This record gives sequence, structure tokens and C-alpha cells, in this order.
Amino acid sequence: QVQLIESGGGLVQPGGSLRLSCAAFGLTLSRSTMGWFRQAPGTEREFLSAIIWGSPDVHYADSVKGRFTSSIDNARNTAYLQMNDLKPEDTAVYYCAAALGVANLRVSGDYGYWGRGAQVAVSS
Repeated sequence: QVQLIESGGGLVQPGGSLRLSCAAFGLTLSRSTMGWFRQAPGTEREFLSAIIWGSPDVHYADSVKGRFTSSIDNARNTAYLQMNDLKPEDTAVYYCAAALGVANLRVSGDYGYWGRGAQVAVSS
């Protein structure tokens, strides 16, 4: 059974940093497409970042490019989202997601496996 276990959320001040972790069980992340999304109250789930299976490229949404870094530790079978220079508008529930195949990596519905979400709040 596939499980994605998230950790690392919390409350930070503007300009601060957090690192989210997503440990995968029953799925090898290095052989999967891995994505990160977030959802604020009253909004649709928003694409943040993805690493496509078999590709060295990392994709980012324009809103987080240069501030967020997505990576995978193959030895730990764990994905990470390093978030720097956080802003109040980054406040949301953050989700990791994975799939064996994705038609459009920016569409949340194309991912089959999801973490349960980690709350990130950015406030002074």
C-alpha cells in the first residue's frame, strides 16, 4: 500500500524558512514523478514544483521559483521542499504527491498518490 508521510510544517515569520519532508512507502520516488502543491482556504490546489521520472530537470511555478527548492534523497526514499524567503501569501496547506505517470505535471488530478498535508503559516 502506498503512503506519503509529510512533516515539517509550522508557523514562521516573513522572510523565514521551512523544509517539508515527504517519506514514501510502497513507492520508489526515483522511479516516480514527484510533485508539490498547496491549497489556501477557498482556493483550488496550486502547483508548486515537480520532478519528472527519468528527467534531471526540476520544474517550478513562477510564484516560487528562486525561493523554493525541490529534491529527492534516494537513500531515504524521501522528497524535500526547502522553502526560503517565505511570504504571507505562502500560507496554505502543502501537499506532496506522486505518480507512476503524469500527463500534465501541473494538474493535481493527474497524480494518484497524496500526502495528508502540512500546514504552513507565514505571519508576523
